Amino acid sequence: MQVLYEDNHLIVVFKESGEIVQGDRTGDEPLSETVKRYLKEKYRKTGAVFLGVVHRLDRPVWGLVVFAKTSKALERLNRMFANGEIHKTYWAVTRNRPLQDEGILEHWLVRNERQNKSYAYDSERPQSKRAILKYRVIGASDRCFLLEINLLTGRHHQIRCQLSKIGCPIRGDLKYGDKRSNPDGSISLLSRRVEFIHPVSKELIKLESPLPKDKLWKSFGETCE
Repeated sequence: MQVLYEDNHLIVVFKESGEIVQGDRTGDEPLSETVKRYLKEKYRKTGAVFLGVVHRLDRPVWGLVVFAKTSKALERLNRMFANGEIHKTYWAVTRNRPLQDEGILEHWLVRNERQNKSYAYDSERPQSKRAILKYRVIGASDRCFLLEINLLTGRHHQIRCQLSKIGCPIRGDLKYGDKRSNPDGSISLLSRRVEFIHPVSKELIKLESPLPKDKLWKSFGETCE
């Protein structure tokens, strides 16, 4: 586990593809328990360790995950996420290039709980939620394109679903229409940066994720910094 930031109220770690943030029916140990064990050992705590899950990343996704170490921070971070005060930037690799190199995508998403999948529509549907993101192409190789994405709403599988809707499924994302899986089972989506005002100290926090240890990510990292 790689810790990228820690103070009395927060801890931010790098999530590997394949890890789950919070426990689910698979029974696999979640990242939240790994972080708790790290805190327990580091501070030699004898009792239970408090750790608040503020947000999640899909299992095959890489990148930054913010946890709260105190109930005060958890309450405030939850409110900040709800109010759009925490700004996250994602990098996504696609095999196809969008028709425009930058723009805003707006769709209406309907979540299918049984399939654990969302479907995007151009107009409002029953039980749909409005989904908006900004994107721009920031890199290209012979076979792939790197998009930088800023979410304006936070919906289930939003980036994966909306990029698939415009014919640009994320590399390795079979669920949303890519033709081939990645060798390591990941999808090429990375929670790259996070920026927010600290909920307690009120200082500006700006963090950047390392790149996955993969030739494709490395090549994009060298050309897009």
